Amino acid sequence: MAYGEDVAWSVPRGEAARVWQMQRAVVPLLDALIMLTGVVGHGLVVLILAGRRRRRAQQPARGTDTLLLALSAADLLLLACLPFHTAAIALGHWPFGEFMCKAVSFLGVACSSASVFSLSALAVTRYLTVVHPTWAFRSLVRRRLRLVAAALWLPAAALAAPQFAIRTVGSSTQLSCFAFLSDVSQLVYGTGLFLVAFALPLVVIVLMYGKIYCFLRRARTTGHAPQLERYQSQVTHTSALLVVVFTLCWLPSYALMFSLVGETLASTPSYRDVAIFARLLASSSTVANPVLYVFMSNKFRKDLMALGRGRCRAWGGGGGCWSRRDAVHPLNPAELGNPPQG
Repeated sequence: MAYGEDVAWSVPRGEAARVWQMQRAVVPLLDALIMLTGVVGHGLVVLILAGRRRRRAQQPARGTDTLLLALSAADLLLLACLPFHTAAIALGHWPFGEFMCKAVSFLGVACSSASVFSLSALAVTRYLTVVHPTWAFRSLVRRRLRLVAAALWLPAAALAAPQFAIRTVGSSTQLSCFAFLSDVSQLVYGTGLFLVAFALPLVVIVLMYGKIYCFLRRARTTGHAPQLERYQSQVTHTSALLVVVFTLCWLPSYALMFSLVGETLASTPSYRDVAIFARLLASSSTVANPVLYVFMSNKFRKDLMALGRGRCRAWGGGGGCWSRRDAVHPLNPAELGNPPQG
């Protein structure tokens, strides 16, 4: 993916120099905020899922739990790339050498692709759990998801492998980590990334949540489960939000990548600003994922409250600990797998 796309390190002058100095001060602060919230968010996800597994040691893990762990692992590794890009922007050059240029670029593409593939697998799993729960149970989908979560890294690594060949450290006025590709090679590689790691996953996500919505609408209108009306409304809003956030986070990076063909944008003064903005949006996906896919779930919020109360009591909070608030969210397969009967 175009995560961490190169920023031109030629030294600007005049007004552009003042803007660049401001960016060098502000971007590290924004990156630090993204990294802090992302690590805390995914850290809480891992703690909650680990607690669930301890409580159900003798039972198979929930299908979505396995994929959520895979998503958190990919996003945490992606966040590990962030300090390298931050330092390069703050210093105005790439200080880590050629091997780290290749390794960080490979890890960025592999982790962002694995994260996107995990989102697609989550959409498929939720569809099967909600619309075809009996088939999903009989086919042991949950037990196979560990293999699926591991297998998702194979195409992700394959997409990222060319980074070791095409990345190098070069110098015009400042050292930079960049990809040396002809226009044709850039177009071919960029098109492959766009189709496999953005367009196809987006189609899968839209299709699966659309099918969930149609299933709930049909169940409600036929009178089979009138209580599903509130679920249908929430599924509509939440699914639309998932698609919009996914597109906003990643589409600018791909647009930037294609703009490098023929140097249509890279030679303009605004390229640096666009590159930084696209990278910030791509990085922010690591913060959006745990919020959209985990903490909007009623069951996860309950688990989070229970975790907080446990820590509060352990620290001597006693009766001062907060109480639980119940809510309902439609995309929790445990809640939707068996629709209430009228």
